[in-house]
Amino acid sequence: MAELTRDKFEIIGCENANADEILRPNMTYWQDAWRRLKQNKVAIFSMILLIIIGIMTIIGPYLTTFKYEATDSNLLNTAPSGLHWFGTDTLGRDIFARIWMGGRVSIIIGIIGTLIETTVGVIYGGISGYFGGLVDDIMMRIVEVLVSIPYLIIVILISLILGKGIPALIIAMTITGWTGMARMVRGQLLQIKEQEYVLAATALGASPSRIIARHLIPNTIGIMIVDVTFSVPGFIFGEAFLSFIGLGVQSPNTSWGALAASAQQNLMFYPYQLFFPSLFISLTMLSFNLLGDGLRDALDPRLRQ
Repeated sequence: MAELTRDKFEIIGCENANADEILRPNMTYWQDAWRRLKQNKVAIFSMILLIIIGIMTIIGPYLTTFKYEATDSNLLNTAPSGLHWFGTDTLGRDIFARIWMGGRVSIIIGIIGTLIETTVGVIYGGISGYFGGLVDDIMMRIVEVLVSIPYLIIVILISLILGKGIPALIIAMTITGWTGMARMVRGQLLQIKEQEYVLAATALGASPSRIIARHLIPNTIGIMIVDVTFSVPGFIFGEAFLSFIGLGVQSPNTSWGALAASAQQNLMFYPYQLFFPSLFISLTMLSFNLLGDGLRDALDPRLRQ
């Protein structure tokens, strides 16, 4: 009888399967996302490279005895050497120290700009997507008006009002930069606000602010993280472009864009002056984009196994 019972409930096709293959440990959403991200070697390499660049922007200026703003008329436009690892510029300033000081400014602008964009976009898009109807129509028309204003005109106006500098630059880039995040969050909330757990919270008397903060926004964190990884290089490139045309960081401060702008005049004679800032701009943007692609794949619930 025991043999008949065992044969009756035998799992067909699993003769060679062991217990480890059948019984897998339970994993949370974030544990499974990290597991899949670790399998993406390109994304992990990009993350390591970003960490190294971030550490160098902190300690890099102190690895050389030369100050980033110090000039030396006897060492103008010298090529990379054992004394000046990346060479010197037209004023005799050490490019190695200036690269990492400029990277510090560029990355700070990228991070602060992304934080402002994410905060404003999530709040605005969350309110618009949750209430819908007339509120959504009015709020989205405001977004469309802001998007229609040319980006460069806003930067020029902000520069005329607040002057040129890092604060004015961040304000100019974020004054309309949050609209993309707002649209994305709104679209996600329109899809999930009719789910059963949201309707249950509404029926239990939860306030709209609690429903948005506790139930809706957490379910959009995955796409928000991916968007952040694409926004940071966008701000870095925007700062580089504005500094390149003279509307960004002003001397004595520096950034990768400002270094590239000052070096492009001597490209034919001293190409190394443009090579190093361009290299780190490219590496940083490429690493963020590759990491964003990896996060997008890792955070996609449809790929969960």
